[in-house]
Amino acid sequence: MNRVEVQVLGIDTPPWTDRLGFFAEKVLDLLGHHNWDLSLVLCDDPTIRDLNSRYRNKDESTDVLSFQLGEPMEDEEAGSRFLAGDIIISLDTLGLNAQYFQVSPDEELRRLVIHGILHLDGQDHQTNDPNEDMLIVQEDILKRLSEERILP
Repeated sequence: MNRVEVQVLGIDTPPWTDRLGFFAEKVLDLLGHHNWDLSLVLCDDPTIRDLNSRYRNKDESTDVLSFQLGEPMEDEEAGSRFLAGDIIISLDTLGLNAQYFQVSPDEELRRLVIHGILHLDGQDHQTNDPNEDMLIVQEDILKRLSEERILP
């Protein structure tokens, strides 16, 4: 059983955080991952800009950051677990991207969750070219879970 914890930084807690966690669990299930623990953190642009500056030396906002832990852990109750890491999503930039790419905020949020999980899974991309292997996988998962919704 996978576990996803949703937190917020610098913003009020949205009413749909439970659905966000359920969606992330569906992505993990689709990827065949079991006993993963990860956290999803929703924030604003100043918060993600600070993290991007401190950890990537990029003094700018971004839409999603992934901090991979990749550590096995033993839990007395749950047995062997995998601490995947943290995914940080700026709701400010998500809204701007949704407008720019002419997609719904829900679709963009689902895309960012998938993107972050793929990074925690060890996948990477050099550019944002849609022909990059990781981005092809991302869009395939998005399509396969197209009936799912996070936002009301």
